[in-house]
Amino acid sequence: MADYYDLLGVGRDADADTLKRAYRSKARKFHPDINKEPGAEDRFKEIGRAYEVLSDPQTRARYDQFGEAGLGGAAGAPDMGDMGGFADLFETFFQGFGGPGGAAGGRSSRRGPQQGDDLRYDLTIDFEQAVFGQEQEIKIPHLETCDTCGGSGAKAGSGPTTCGTCGGAGQVRRATRTPFGSFTQVAECPNCGGTGQVIADPCNACGGQGVHQVRKKLRINIPAGVDTGTRLRVSGEGNAGLRGGPSGDLYVFLTVKSHPRLRRDGLNILSTVNVSYLQAILGDTIEVETVDGDTVLEIPPGTQPGTVLTLANKGIPKLGNPVARGDQRVQVMVQLPTRLSDPERTLLEELAGHHSARGKQHHHHNSGLFARLFGQK
Repeated sequence: MADYYDLLGVGRDADADTLKRAYRSKARKFHPDINKEPGAEDRFKEIGRAYEVLSDPQTRARYDQFGEAGLGGAAGAPDMGDMGGFADLFETFFQGFGGPGGAAGGRSSRRGPQQGDDLRYDLTIDFEQAVFGQEQEIKIPHLETCDTCGGSGAKAGSGPTTCGTCGGAGQVRRATRTPFGSFTQVAECPNCGGTGQVIADPCNACGGQGVHQVRKKLRINIPAGVDTGTRLRVSGEGNAGLRGGPSGDLYVFLTVKSHPRLRRDGLNILSTVNVSYLQAILGDTIEVETVDGDTVLEIPPGTQPGTVLTLANKGIPKLGNPVARGDQRVQVMVQLPTRLSDPERTLLEELAGHHSARGKQHHHHNSGLFARLFGQK
């Protein structure tokens, strides 16, 4: 796909208002109801995709830094509630044609090719899958073009005919007299559903619909660094279009299971580790759990309760740039004994006496008092 800034015809320093004006201008130019040239519909989709990315400060920052790779496939069609939605666009286009409900709008969209509906699939993945990414197989029910009739909806040797109710217009008109004058009401033809055509001899395989539902297996790539709420777009895997229209897209919404001992905080992973008061005083080398497996952690002598130690590059990969990873931050919890044996109490009292008489002392844990405490000779 072309550069998003080039698609909208703006510079990289464009502000929100400039982006909005550029989007509206380009969208009007390439809207399928206006522009019938080949490729116009695809360009309209690309323009919508570009505006969605650049109008959001966070996704725009990722795009500026990493290009499309930084988006992780999480973007889709523009939010209808933003930039005034498509309402502003349609109001501008249909001025002079009787408004959005006028005859010029409804007929062309219903009679011509129609894009298939987008589909949503909710997928729950494990914590580790979210960290490292994975290819996963899913099964989705969606509509595909009927193989028997090729999407026409008619039996072989026959085809759609002009609707006798509306004469192919796709609409019916009804005049109504009121005290304020006569009004003409335009409505969708109830016989053909607005298409202007009817199928007298429908296809047995699809019942004249031109599409049928199948359950399809798909393998989707889950990128490293995704989180709950991440949305993956699988182009063209939604419902099949009607009358030769393109298929919709599939949107996979992810939910990440919680881990029993590890917790995510942005790109960092948080965990706790329990050590004895002797390990905290003397220092020690222990193993802690990480997403990469057990890893050695140095407990410095004199570690205080609640101290947070860092394991660099053991966190979450950055979405779109998996080489960059966060850290794992390990909070040290010091466990104090609730009961002491008589020998332990004697040794600790002896140590307390040393501190009282001579001030703070430093002892090597392989000799003297601590050798006896650990049962060493």
